[in-house]
This record gives sequence, C-alpha cells and structure tokens, in this order.
Amino acid sequence: MTSSVPAEKSGKQQKKRVFVVGATGYIGKFVVRELVTRGYEVVSFARQRSGVNASTTAEQTRQELKGSEVRFGDVSDMDSLMRDGVRGEHFDAVVSCLTSRNGGIKDSWNIDYQATRNALDAGMSAGISQFVLLSAICVQKPMLEFQRAKLKFEKELRESGVTYSIVRPTAFFKSIAGQIEKVKNGKPYVMFGDGKLTACKPISEADLARFIADCLEDPEKQNKIMPIGGPGEAVTNLDQALMLFELLGREPKLKKVPIQMFDVIIPVLTLLSKVFPSFAEKAEFARIGKYYCSESMLVWDPVKQQYDADATPSYGTDTLRDFYKRALKEGLAGQELGAHSMF
Repeated sequence: MTSSVPAEKSGKQQKKRVFVVGATGYIGKFVVRELVTRGYEVVSFARQRSGVNASTTAEQTRQELKGSEVRFGDVSDMDSLMRDGVRGEHFDAVVSCLTSRNGGIKDSWNIDYQATRNALDAGMSAGISQFVLLSAICVQKPMLEFQRAKLKFEKELRESGVTYSIVRPTAFFKSIAGQIEKVKNGKPYVMFGDGKLTACKPISEADLARFIADCLEDPEKQNKIMPIGGPGEAVTNLDQALMLFELLGREPKLKKVPIQMFDVIIPVLTLLSKVFPSFAEKAEFARIGKYYCSESMLVWDPVKQQYDADATPSYGTDTLRDFYKRALKEGLAGQELGAHSMF
C-alpha cells in the first residue's frame, strides 16, 4: 500500500492564474479555497444559482468562494464560457471539478463530457499549459453512461497536447454519509447482502483539494492518471455500520437487503424504456444503484480480475472515523448529499 501526505503549501507560483469550473460543487469549493490559500490568482466560474436544488444565490456563491474572482455563466454553453468566463484573458491552468448532478444519460454527456470539453477548449484559447481533471475511480470498469462520458473526455485531454493530471478519487466522505442521521435517530443501518460486497478508501474534500492543488506544482503528478484514496485501510459497508454504532455506544442494528432486487428492477425498466423513452433514465439510475452496491471503489487489477486495496494509493490525514465523530456531534452542515449519496 502506498501512502503520502499533502505537499507543503508553496508560495513560488503566487501569480499563476487558474480558471476553475465546477467551483460550487462539493469538491470544487474546497479546491478554490486551497488554491487561494496557496496564493494563486483564481477565477471561479459558476451558475447564477447553484447547489442542491439551485438553492444557493449569486451572493452566497461569492461568499463561499471568497478570495477568488467569481464569474457567472453556463459552462455547457461555449459562447457563455468564452464571453462570461475567460473573457479573452490569459490563464495558466484550468481545474475542472465538473460532474453530472445525478449520473443520468443526458446530464452525463452534457456535463461529464461536453461541458468539460468546453472548458478545455476555452482554456486552450486562453493559453493554458495545464489542465487538472477531477474524474472518478469507477471509470476503470465502465458500465454506465457517466463513466463512458468521463472516459471519452479523458482520452481527448490526453491527446490535447496540454500537460494534464487526471485525478480518480475513491468515495468521498459525503457519499457514505447518507445514513448517519437515520442511525443516530435509532433506525437500522441498511446494507446490501452481508455488507462486505464492496469496499472503499474514502477521502475528505479537504485532502482531495490539496491533492488536486499539488498537481499544479508537482511534476510527478503531471501527465498521469492517478487513483487516490484517503488514509487508512479500506472499509466495507459493514465496517462503516459498526464504526457508527461503536461511536454511538449502541449495539449494531442492521437491515440486510438482497442485491438481487436490481436484477428484477433493471430488466423491467429497460423493457419499459423501449416503449416509453422516459424510462431510459430510470433504468440507468437503477444500473447506477446496482453498480455502487456491487463494485468496490478501489484500484481494479485486470490480471487478477479483482479489486486491490493495497494498490489503491492513500493520501491525506482526515480519517472517516473522525468525520463520523464530527458528523454525529455537529450534523452534516456543508455535506449536502443531493443525488450523490451512495448509502
């Protein structure tokens, strides 16, 4: 197992201009803060209303991204990106934290591919020499549309001639935080099968932001595809459940759901989609559900045909246990789950 800690913050590139897309997302806002802290000149591109259910106003966005210049527009509209975003100015790098809101078919190709491609094209027109992409570790076994969309852009980025860093994180803390409040309130922890079907090495938003910022400064992290997880051993759903109940000082209360339910739901929705096109998205959401309940967020060994926790690099200092402690005590403010909760 490889392990590392964040690089020291550097003041050597104080005036480097970085254009950030996906700046208001769960990871994006932490990336902006990290870049500002390191002394970069940051321009954050955002929608007028952002966040879960578009509940964040423009003024709130400016406050969240304080220290950066916030420009508003539509990253999926190339004209808006050029007019409202780069504005004919020079930038040294683009950092993309764009991700589709729900992994649906249309949204995936609009955001994970096309909007991210727009950001690359706009950046190249602005003279960038670097592009840092937040991708996902699950693209190594593509079975879903959002994974195919991400892979298509990854390939085009590698072929663009721009120095690239493709960051493929495992699960985020928020992705496995969906049951904290229910368990705290006395409900059972719901898991598929025996709770050992999948494992991950979750990483905090702050640690991941530091890793992404390191990519701008560390030549060893450039022109590479990098899977990355948080510190410590890989954890299964059962491990997560037992950790929560231990921190609460309670006996575990578990509810096991058969994963085979997806083998009934998916074919039915797929069949319906041939008659009613609107069901295509519902079928895709069911496939996403099955994927996350049956595939680990770890490095895949294509030779052994299995996931390898030891081959999944570790980074950072924030542990899942400390996150759970804090969440149980203080709640999940700032961890709005939206459509991205895995469990």
